[in-house]
Amino acid sequence: MDKIKITNLEIFAFHGVMPEENKLGQKFIVSAELFLDTEKAGMSDNLEQSVNYALVCECIREYNKNNTKRLIEAAALGMAENILFSFDKIRKVHLELKKPNPPIHMHFDSVSVETERSWNRAFIAFGSNMGDRKSYIDNAIKGISADKRCRIKKVSSVIETEPYGVVEQDNFLNGVMEIETIYSPYALL
Repeated sequence: MDKIKITNLEIFAFHGVMPEENKLGQKFIVSAELFLDTEKAGMSDNLEQSVNYALVCECIREYNKNNTKRLIEAAALGMAENILFSFDKIRKVHLELKKPNPPIHMHFDSVSVETERSWNRAFIAFGSNMGDRKSYIDNAIKGISADKRCRIKKVSSVIETEPYGVVEQDNFLNGVMEIETIYSPYALL
């Protein structure tokens, strides 16, 4: 994928473990690599075919204005996810959050955290053979659809199958869905 890079964007935020950091705030430095397909924008010379990096900078500033985190790990993760939620054309974000003046009484340049998040394709099989089978499946699909970290792309038709094995049980309703998610495989489970 192509990249748009934002390097060393200065923001003011209130992230930190120490109470004075949350009260007084301090300068942070954000660098972000935005992964997307820029071919259409390059061919057409049309901003609508790309991502306006000025709006991404504003998105980063607004996130930090409206969110206070104890850890820069949490702030970096929140910013990366917020960028993905806010700009459909961005498929992946690599973000570094630098804290130039943490309360450490030694000489150094800065402390930073890097995080990377992306939309990934996953397939989820679903099935039920107890109670109101269709309602259970519909509610599960609605629950996944309501999670902003998941986007349902397609849902198969539902088929009924006989159970496998020697145990007496009702027939199953089965199907599969294709989603995009920013969850890791473990977190998706």
